[in-house]
Amino acid sequence: MAKPLTDQEKRKQISIRGIVGVENVAELKKGFNRHLHFTLVKDRNIANPRDYYFALAHTVRDHLVGRWIRTQQFYYETDPKLGLDMEELEEMEEDAGLGNGGLGRLAACFLDSMATLGLAAYGYGIRYEYGIFNQKIRDGWQVEEADDWLRHGNPWEKARPEYMLPVHFYGRVEETREGSKWVNTQVVLAMPYDTPIPGYMNNTVNTMRLWSARAPNDFNLKDFNVGDYIQAVLDRNLAENISRVLYPNDNFFEGKELRLKQEYFVVAATLQDVIRRFKTTKKHGSGRTSFESFPEKVAIQLNDTHPAMAIPELMRIFVDIEKLDWDTAWDLTRRTFAYTNHTVLPEALERWPVELLETLLPRHLQIIYQINQAHLDRIAAFFPNDVNKLRKMSLIEEDGCKRVNMAHLCIVGSHAVNGVAEIHSNIIKTQVFKDFSELEPKKFQNKTNGITPRRWLLLCNPGLAELIAEVIGEDYVKDLSQLQKLVDFVDDAAFICDVSKVKQDNKVKFAQYLEKEYRVKINPSSMFDVHVKRIHEYKRQVLNCLHIITMYNRIRKNPTAPFVPRTVIIGGKAAPGYHMAKMIIKLITSVADVVNNDPVVGNKLKVIFLENYRVSLAEKVIPATDLSEQISTAGTEASGTGNMKFMLNGALTIGTMDGANVEMAEEAGEENLFIFGMRVEDVAQIDKNGYDAMVYYQNIPELKQVMDQITSGFFSPKNPDLFKDLTNMLFKHDRFKVFADFEAYIKCQEKVSQLYQNPKEWTKMVIKNIAATGKFSSDRTITEYATEVWGVEPTDLKIPPPNEPREAIEETARALKKL
Repeated sequence: MAKPLTDQEKRKQISIRGIVGVENVAELKKGFNRHLHFTLVKDRNIANPRDYYFALAHTVRDHLVGRWIRTQQFYYETDPKLGLDMEELEEMEEDAGLGNGGLGRLAACFLDSMATLGLAAYGYGIRYEYGIFNQKIRDGWQVEEADDWLRHGNPWEKARPEYMLPVHFYGRVEETREGSKWVNTQVVLAMPYDTPIPGYMNNTVNTMRLWSARAPNDFNLKDFNVGDYIQAVLDRNLAENISRVLYPNDNFFEGKELRLKQEYFVVAATLQDVIRRFKTTKKHGSGRTSFESFPEKVAIQLNDTHPAMAIPELMRIFVDIEKLDWDTAWDLTRRTFAYTNHTVLPEALERWPVELLETLLPRHLQIIYQINQAHLDRIAAFFPNDVNKLRKMSLIEEDGCKRVNMAHLCIVGSHAVNGVAEIHSNIIKTQVFKDFSELEPKKFQNKTNGITPRRWLLLCNPGLAELIAEVIGEDYVKDLSQLQKLVDFVDDAAFICDVSKVKQDNKVKFAQYLEKEYRVKINPSSMFDVHVKRIHEYKRQVLNCLHIITMYNRIRKNPTAPFVPRTVIIGGKAAPGYHMAKMIIKLITSVADVVNNDPVVGNKLKVIFLENYRVSLAEKVIPATDLSEQISTAGTEASGTGNMKFMLNGALTIGTMDGANVEMAEEAGEENLFIFGMRVEDVAQIDKNGYDAMVYYQNIPELKQVMDQITSGFFSPKNPDLFKDLTNMLFKHDRFKVFADFEAYIKCQEKVSQLYQNPKEWTKMVIKNIAATGKFSSDRTITEYATEVWGVEPTDLKIPPPNEPREAIEETARALKKL
């Protein structure tokens, strides 16, 4: 007999029914039994956990397919066991690590919101065979292993070979009477794989289409004909390498030919797909397509500069293939594209060598030159004789190796440009792209990032989701602003107690996970102080590490003094070629070895480096966190979304006035966050005066002690010079000014410990923070993109389910048109 469901399991069932659209879980059970039986008949007699996972995944996908087809029709019409352990099955699912850091995760949140808001949206990308690497920590060092996430297959995707498309590379340009022709190219085929993206409680299922590279059957057939069969097969592999592996760099530009191939591959296949879909509805009687309404029917958002080649590619299609005149094509192109900038770090901005473009995409380079010439003519008309202005605003950088500035191409080729938090958008307007903003101020906007509450509350923290629903109802799941109602419960003793209990339950569960995975016994009553994100100098994991050593020194100096117990959890991946980031990981793990094995410290302080931080691990650690570390140097983090996830899940934030932290402080009140350190203007002043790390070192005794320990080999006795590169950076060329914020950070952490000793007041502040997270829903972000950039309106109309007749969808479509 199946055991009764817990409240959290009931909430998970409600969430599954909302997304899948199944009114009765019995429907799922029937399908599950059928799929499991098929697997066993086909392969073997005894089921293993992966069989259960695939059977469940295929069952859910079956239920989505009808709604998936019905959703696409709607867009067209408008122009074997009970009592399965769900958590065990969830563990079977591989993370689809197809993005770097927060950018890929943000895209996933946006897809969820677009489906939930009823927008006819498509997500496009590359189906990488190997995603972001798996991180192993060996002897304290990061070691990378291939992320073979497809080794067991992917039950959620559907191959669509009927929509396979050619993508061209290399070749040369011929000038003919009919115009420019790109000839003698090498062809790679793009095979689409579709994944359903279900909205919440609205029967909408949108599509994510990922492209996989395939060599055509006649690839290098001439080599085969002369007997070089092996080389022909190897050349096929070269073509298919385009979708083999994700480049693991985050906030760093690596100008490799394969990376440029990947960027062009995805945009070339996608634009062909978009135009095919547009043409199916826009044919004239003559058989020719009018593109006059293209920007009214198609909006393309460039998620950073990686898809920037879409701009010259669409121009090539319009001018070379569809035979539109240049000015018409350019007008349509600019009205179609919008560009989101995600970083201000100069090393992250893409600048492709002209020489590489000339070889790989010769026609596109010609088009970029023509776009640039018209752009510079316009600048010269506004600023005659200002050569410096032309140089700064050109798409082509002439210093040293000639390069194409892809951010400039995106700005010139788009009708809207946005940053992803108020402070970031102001920086790109007043500093990074100042000349462009002054020329076209209305083009520049802000769209503060957001997160989907479906994954980052309902799914990962069902206990808190259920508790909130009990006091304010369930509508907040689709309208997060309703969390403001929680303000009425800030002083409610019962609610305070319940919020505290949910957090403690999550901490106990995560402590058990840590003990199992890391063999470190954790005190669940200690403060869980968490810093998880990509490892980078600007994110300042080093500053956190210096605080850990400071706490360690204080305990050692006075072991009997009162101390608020802490478990410091740091996690994140370093780009494989990023030496300094790897040294930061080694420092953290070395400090952890000393702290965790010192009997004087005992259970007062524990340090854990979370191996292989990823989405599925984030879903475990975020609900268990007490203190969220968001401590980047002011003016360097564009937005951040981890900060929002922690806030929504009942963690308090210690952070600088950077990225979305600024707006979090505005929403919750600065007094309800632990804000410290330099502001953007302070950083600018230090840059102006010159940053001298030695001044801080010589004047702050605890900082001097910590740095002396690191440099003397206290944490690396077998190799005292191990951290020489790291300490040399901190003393001589630290762009992110760790020492300048050290003292303020330590004092702020003391305030954190003081408040944590008063659980009631701590939890009241937690409730105030949760109540203030409404702004940070990706539903709000996407609504702003839709109405202010794409020119479309979200709808709450519910698409009829597949079991209703086709006439029902036509009726809903008519209702939408009336709106």
